[in-house]
Amino acid sequence: MTFKTLRCAPALAALSLLAACAAPRPTHQAALAPAPAPVEVGIIAINDFHGALEPPKAAVLAPDHKDGTIPVPAGGAAWLASAVDAVKAEHPYHVVVAAGDLTSASQLASSLYLDEPTVGVMNRIGLEFNAVGNHEFDRGWKELQRLQNGGCEKNTRLEPCRLEQFQGATYKYLSASTYKADGTTLFPATGLKTFGTGAGKVTIGFIGLSLKEVPLLVSPDQLRGLTFSDEAEAINKAIPTLKAEGADAVVVLIHQGGKTAEGDPNSCNDLTGDIKPILDRLNPGVDLVVSGHTHWQYVCHYGQSGDGTPILLTSAGVYGKLVTDITLKIDPARHRVIAKLARNVIVQSAPYTSGRGDAPNTPLYPTFRPRTDVAEYVGSYIKDATAMIARSVGRLSGTAAKPASDGPVGGALGNLIADSELAAGREAGAQIAFMNPFGIRAPLDPAPDGTVTFGQIYAVEPFNNTLVTMTMTGAQVRAAIEEGLDDQGTMQVLSPSIGLKFSYDMRRPSGSRLVSLTLNDKPVEPAANYRVTVLNFLAEGGDGFSTFRQGTDLTRGMVDNEALQQWIGAAPVRQVPLEDRTVQVGR
Repeated sequence: MTFKTLRCAPALAALSLLAACAAPRPTHQAALAPAPAPVEVGIIAINDFHGALEPPKAAVLAPDHKDGTIPVPAGGAAWLASAVDAVKAEHPYHVVVAAGDLTSASQLASSLYLDEPTVGVMNRIGLEFNAVGNHEFDRGWKELQRLQNGGCEKNTRLEPCRLEQFQGATYKYLSASTYKADGTTLFPATGLKTFGTGAGKVTIGFIGLSLKEVPLLVSPDQLRGLTFSDEAEAINKAIPTLKAEGADAVVVLIHQGGKTAEGDPNSCNDLTGDIKPILDRLNPGVDLVVSGHTHWQYVCHYGQSGDGTPILLTSAGVYGKLVTDITLKIDPARHRVIAKLARNVIVQSAPYTSGRGDAPNTPLYPTFRPRTDVAEYVGSYIKDATAMIARSVGRLSGTAAKPASDGPVGGALGNLIADSELAAGREAGAQIAFMNPFGIRAPLDPAPDGTVTFGQIYAVEPFNNTLVTMTMTGAQVRAAIEEGLDDQGTMQVLSPSIGLKFSYDMRRPSGSRLVSLTLNDKPVEPAANYRVTVLNFLAEGGDGFSTFRQGTDLTRGMVDNEALQQWIGAAPVRQVPLEDRTVQVGR
């Protein structure tokens, strides 16, 4: 900073003026210096990409500017890269961040290669910080460390580095609430990025973390040695650390979120969800929360941040269909955010046709071109996996889907999967099988002639869970179903195999909502033993179904998606089981 100096007076001037000439007065000099201008920083955010290398044949429901909505086809890694570039171009200062679940539950062309190509895509779009989500732990935390650090260590049944020498993520995973046995966090809790120089320099601090329910969502053997602490406590602990390190703004990247009314990706009407109690407990100092997990899209102003304004809360949906363009205006002199705004940009990509209808491009929203380098990189993996993806496994009588893509009821697809598990478990004596609806990741939408491909099966069940057949009493079967209906955690109605039916009443007290339970039209006897087949995820107590851990005489079986392939292929045309096996009464 340049200070103006006083010109000294002639020798006959008053003593007081001579004193003034002896040295410039700092307070007067500072007053003459111009205050640094506010600094704008663009934060470009995504979440829940789930290895969606190709356009996922899914749409964003957006306003049609006529008091209605229109489906806009969106997503695909190369199109996402172009959208991110377009938003970057609007911000001379920018940073790209993510709120978790970039990998796992992925498309086949990514999953077959342990999501190495997804990491490669994120490196190419310039991602810098990512909060660890629950699905990032699906293959175990040592494999997650490999994604960060690179290398070809074999931690799973799949071979790493099949197409390239994997270099690891150039971005940083953050995990402020995930601790190893020695008390250190699995990855750093925070990160910093500075923009500008001199008096116009500003620094943004980032806190990244998972949701504390990760142990309910991931097989316990993949989390051995880790603990997950309370989210709000972890954030509050990190705020003063970042402030002491010079952060002018604090941004939280958290893999937890909410839901809003459908129809506008930039609205925040009727916000609900587990993110709210976390926000309510935050100490002053957080300016922006980038969220995820619920696969929903919203822009909200919620609660109160350190500067007295509401916290800006955002989410960009799922599968790279949206990217959030966030602007923070920071006063470098007062070290605080003075304005913040955000909008979700639809990554309009290729139009598509499916059994659920057409989704053409629309001129109401910009259409992005696929970025060439990313398209070529993704294409190399797709080419290598093409034969496996396109392989026919059989024919279905029609579309098998859940009533809601992210809902708690499995519907016809849940029935179909449970039937495949029952068939696969017969040699081990299976009489009953269950599928957890939250483990169903996509609808099964066959070609017009009914053909179903391996790629479609893998999209439905991408986790490669092993089937486990166990002995349970009728009382334990009943208790397991009740766990999906109780007030602990999110409601989830287990999908039963053919012959098992139950009804439930959510008006009843928690723990006693099951009204009837029959197997082949006969009541399930509390003291009788039954052989039950489930995914190893459930057998280990996943999704809060702890009763399955009480099962005895366990027999391991085949991988879940292999069972579904065999079941569909075992009939000339497998009929989709459309009957209601679970009935809610007293609505």
